[in-house]
Amino acid sequence: MFAHEGAEALAQRYDLKVHATLDDLLASVQVVDVCTPSASHGQLSLRAVRAGVHVVCEKPLALDFGEALALAAEARMRGLTVLPAHVVRYFGEYAALQRASSAGALGQLAILRFVRGGSRPTSDWFLDEDQSGGIVFDLMIHDLDQARWLAGEVSSIYAVQAPATAAGRVPPEVVAHATLVHDSGAISQVQAYWGRPGLSFGPSFDVAGSSGRLVSSPTDAVTVFEDLPGQEPELSYLPPETAEESPFLSQIKEFASILQSGSTGRVSLMDGVMAVAMAEAARESIRTRRAVDLAPWRELVEEVA
Repeated sequence: MFAHEGAEALAQRYDLKVHATLDDLLASVQVVDVCTPSASHGQLSLRAVRAGVHVVCEKPLALDFGEALALAAEARMRGLTVLPAHVVRYFGEYAALQRASSAGALGQLAILRFVRGGSRPTSDWFLDEDQSGGIVFDLMIHDLDQARWLAGEVSSIYAVQAPATAAGRVPPEVVAHATLVHDSGAISQVQAYWGRPGLSFGPSFDVAGSSGRLVSSPTDAVTVFEDLPGQEPELSYLPPETAEESPFLSQIKEFASILQSGSTGRVSLMDGVMAVAMAEAARESIRTRRAVDLAPWRELVEEVA
């Protein structure tokens, strides 16, 4: 959980200080960024919060819903900010999609399709489901969050994975697919895959509503393809053609703004908790081969929120 390998070299390069223990580190800072292997996210974030430190936590907040919920409750009680680093919300094409949907440009959302995948992980811990949560917690969770961000709360999830995880080991080349039913009646289809080395990383979406459709794909000549017949020609939801700001930088800048002004960011702590809930439900569906009702998770979130 707390490693010193390479720490001295890194500290010398960036004029940093190496602390002997995690408690020493937490006592010396106001903010930490938790970017360790996924299984330690919840524990480290909780220790930071209990030490009075604000947190940026890479997704997922935890591999266990109860752990994520306990972190949220502790942060709320202490008045501290925990940002679940769901950075996809800060990418230009996804931000454009959310703006268009929120403005009603797509009308009533009906079918949302998300695909995300590329080369299999090179670090062995990703293939240990206890450490990474497998492809669902490591990769699919991005688009589970996107689906809920756009179409609202999810009532049920049905998911499948092939090949199956065996003895806690995730196949290095694997595909998972989840179908989400939203309270609104919209249906989201989310696919994640790890493929052979050298396979290009290719996130995409195709979101259709009663008034139009937005599509983003690595094969498209433009970042986002618009099919919005009801909009004025000069109104566009495309991201700017010039090079956009790094979404990782945008995320950290927004976090700084939240700390300085108390403003609300585009990713709430409970968004991160619900992303863990959906990933956990998807894994349960894969295991049981049945659709899973999200009501128990949502009820517990409402109690803390």
